[in-house]
Order: sequence, then C-alpha cells, then structure tokens
Amino acid sequence: MHNLYSSVASVLNPASPYAREIGRLFWITFWISMVILVFVATFVIFNMIRYRDRGQDGLPPQTHGNTLLEVTWTAVPLAILTFLFVLTMQTMAAVSPPQHPSSDPVHVDVIAHQWWWEFRYPDSGVVTANELHIPAGKSVQIQLTSVDVIHDFWVPELGRKMDAVPGHPNTMLIQADDPGVYLGACAEYCGAGHAWMRIRVVAQTASDYQSWLTAQAKPHPAPRTLAEANGKALFVGLTCSSCHVVNGSGATGGQVVGPDLTHLPDRQSLAAGVIPNTPQNLRDWIADPNSIKPGAHMPNLHLTPQQLDALVAYLEEQP
Repeated sequence: MHNLYSSVASVLNPASPYAREIGRLFWITFWISMVILVFVATFVIFNMIRYRDRGQDGLPPQTHGNTLLEVTWTAVPLAILTFLFVLTMQTMAAVSPPQHPSSDPVHVDVIAHQWWWEFRYPDSGVVTANELHIPAGKSVQIQLTSVDVIHDFWVPELGRKMDAVPGHPNTMLIQADDPGVYLGACAEYCGAGHAWMRIRVVAQTASDYQSWLTAQAKPHPAPRTLAEANGKALFVGLTCSSCHVVNGSGATGGQVVGPDLTHLPDRQSLAAGVIPNTPQNLRDWIADPNSIKPGAHMPNLHLTPQQLDALVAYLEEQP
C-alpha cells in the first residue's frame, strides 16, 4: 500500500495550468475570508470588553439608525462578492476553454464503474483500467461518463473535478506539466467500494507515451508454458470471459462489467488501487475478491490452488 500511495494528492500542489488557475482562486478567496475573520473576531472582542457590564443601572445611550454604517456594511460585502464572482467566471473560462487549446489534441474516454475506471483511447483503440497514461506538457481532452451511478473524477494536482453521469457525457481538460505519477479518486459517494476507487495518472515524455500506446495496442501473447495454456483455457471456459477481455484469447467478454486484462502486468495496482500488482496479490484477489475489497462485484469462483496458479501464470504473462 505504501508503494502505491506514499505521496499525497493535494490541491495545494498544482502541477498543471488548470490546477494553478483553481489554486489562484482558492488562495484569493482564502485570504479574503481570513481578513474578514480577523476583522469580525477583533470587532466582537473589542465590543465584549468595551461594553461589558459595569454594574450600572439603566440602559446605555441608544442610537437609532446610521446611514453611513448601513451603506458600508451593504456595499463592502457586495463589492467582495462581485469581485469573487468575476474571478470565478474567469477561472471557469480558463479551465474549460470552448475549444481544445491544441491543434493535435489527445482524446481519452473515461468510463466510471462500480468501483473502477475504464480508460479508452479512441485514436489508437487502446483500452486500459485505473491507470491513465498521458503525455506530459500537453492538454488531454477527457469525455467522462458512467455506466451505473454518479461518480466523480478528480486528480487534484491536474485540474478540476467533474461528475461522471450515466447517459450524460461531460467533457473536461487535464494536463501534467512534468512526467510523474499523480493520484486521484472518485469524489462522489457511489456505494460500498467508493473509498477504493482510486486513479493513478501516469504522465510520460512524448516518446515514452508513444511507446506505451504502441505496446498497449498489441494482443496478449500466446501461452508459452503448460501453466499459461491451462490458464487461458480456464479464462475462456469459466465466467472470467463473461466480464473481462484479454485480446488474443478469443474471449470477447463484457468490458462494461470488468476491466480489460490484456496488459494487466503493466499496471501498478489491482482492484482500483487496493493492493500492489504482484503475482501473489493477484492470486489472492482471484481467490476471494471480497476479502480484499468488500462489496466488489467480482465473485469468488472457489477455484483450486492449481487453477489459481494457472490463471495467474496466464494473466501475468509478459510479451
């Protein structure tokens, strides 16, 4: 777990032009709020001391109406709200330009599921899950939707967050200034597995990103050992192929139900960020998914140790 999430995703550490615009709005609003807080607190404390009960009889002198004071406490808040409104509109325009800023945009379809993320690259046909690869320094246009309930895509360091709504695609831009791994999560409660619906955005140099796309477009390699061949037969013959796809296996499973597993060994985590992707963790996950991610829709097929070993050998097979 520590290897996957040792860093903290924070809006206070913007790593993209869109996140910096949001951060600027946050800090301006924060400091205005702090000035108001200090002023109000100071005024209240002053009046508590200045007009405290001194044991005198009768009411203090009463003042009825003060035009200057009333105009001031109306005009100043109105001016502050107007300033913040204009600044908010400018920020919204900056993080959601009407046209993609690049003449050669990168498009990714992000499809939310209970409780994992599907990433589709329509220009190349690549499909992956939970780990979004993007080229660093370039805006990426995301079309966001959901197949079940409302989810929310949020990678704090890269930009705004946006709901994934069934039947209503939303479009947003993200960008990473530099290569690296940026963490995010679903920010809309969506059921039992909501807390473990994590996102890892891997920003790469242009050449590394292109190499990744090329590798991801290849089918799963043919089995080279008896264990891998047995694993493929199990994958196709059991209900695995009803929910998952492995390109090259001959199974054209649901995809909408479970992640595409063609290049599973390339991913850093399993179960949308619950555990690191190791052969032993994969074996444990297949054996009893709900013991690792309570509420997971993946069933326990009650496989034998030999069947588990074969499936792991097949799914972890490297090109």
